[in-house]
Amino acid sequence: MTQASSSSVTGLVRSAIDDVRELFREELALAKAEVREEFSKLAAGAVQAGAAGVALWFAAMFVLVSVALAITAAFQLPYWAGFGVMAAVLTVIGLVLALGARRSFHRVHAMPRTLTTVKETFQ
Repeated sequence: MTQASSSSVTGLVRSAIDDVRELFREELALAKAEVREEFSKLAAGAVQAGAAGVALWFAAMFVLVSVALAITAAFQLPYWAGFGVMAAVLTVIGLVLALGARRSFHRVHAMPRTLTTVKETFQ
C-alpha cells in the first residue's frame, strides 16, 4: 500500500468519525429540544390538573356541608349532630379505604425478578 492511499484511508476514517460525532451531537440537541417541549406541555397539564383538583375538593366540601345540613333538617337535629353524623360516615369510609390501601401495599414487591438476578450475580 502506498503512503498516499494510506493517508487517504486515514483521512476518510477521520472524516467518517467526525461525521458520526456531528450527527450524534445534532441528534442529542434535537432530543433535548423535544424533551423541553414535551416537558412544558406536561407542566401545563399538571397545572390544569392541580386547579381541577382544588375546584373538585371545594365542590366536595360544599356537597358534604349540604348533606350535613340536609340531615339536620330531615331529622330536626341540631347542626352539630348533622355534622357529627357526616364526620362518622366519612370516618368509616376513610378507614375502609385505608385498610384496602394497606392490603394493596402489602401485595407490592419491589422488583422481585431484578433483586433475584442481582443476588445471583453478586454471589
